[in-house]
Amino acid sequence: MNYRHAFHAGGFTDCMKHALLVALMRALQRKPAPLFVLDTHGGAGQYDLETGPAARTREASAGIVRLLDDTPEPLQDYVALVRSLGLYPGSPRLVRALLRPDDRLACCELHPEEYASLRRRFARDPQVAVHRRDAWEALKGLLPPAQKRGLILIDPPYEDPAEYQRLADGLKLAQSRFRDAVIAAWYPAKRQASVRAFFGSLTLRDVVVAELLLREPVDPTKLNGCGLVIVNPPYRFEEAAMPILAALLERLGQRDAGEGIAFRRLGG
Repeated sequence: MNYRHAFHAGGFTDCMKHALLVALMRALQRKPAPLFVLDTHGGAGQYDLETGPAARTREASAGIVRLLDDTPEPLQDYVALVRSLGLYPGSPRLVRALLRPDDRLACCELHPEEYASLRRRFARDPQVAVHRRDAWEALKGLLPPAQKRGLILIDPPYEDPAEYQRLADGLKLAQSRFRDAVIAAWYPAKRQASVRAFFGSLTLRDVVVAELLLREPVDPTKLNGCGLVIVNPPYRFEEAAMPILAALLERLGQRDAGEGIAFRRLGG
């Protein structure tokens, strides 16, 4: 509950996560059936990059600021949404901007100030429900929804060493409760051994991983990159994801020998 995403808003990890989130929403909305979206770690919903925590860390200067200055074609959809929404949008605002009239969004957040901000943001919005609720408990309490199709976004802070195991358990629970949902889970690439152990603990079928590395993930004190585990990926999603990852690396990469992108299927 101490984690504040504002310190990292608009950084390269946000750009990767949010660009792929937009692509997932677009892919799911190719079919007319209504969607239910669950954002388990909603945060504050939007972030001012010019003041407060984001201004102190300046992570956005090596992330969204570069993309706003020079936007490659695969990232234009995501960056156009950022421009249209004003303050840097967190995942709840990006998803809300893409909802169709019959789609619904539920957001969970435990931090009291973040929750209050998120609740104010969506006050009187009939398509959005905001819960001060533990993310892992919400996977049981809010699933399955009335809608038959959906997207679950899981984005833990990873302050606790047990977070990877909770994530593995949460992915299994979410699929058992909402079998047809696409489930996307973000993770940091700090140390390769931790990520490999997490992958090895997954027993689900139809799982792919999209990854962006700015340096080799061997130093656990640095955020070397990040990835998105996707359960039940939409049909031909790789064709959208790879150009997005390549564009992110080209604009945000540091020309380090260990940098690169990957999109691969996990066993299970």
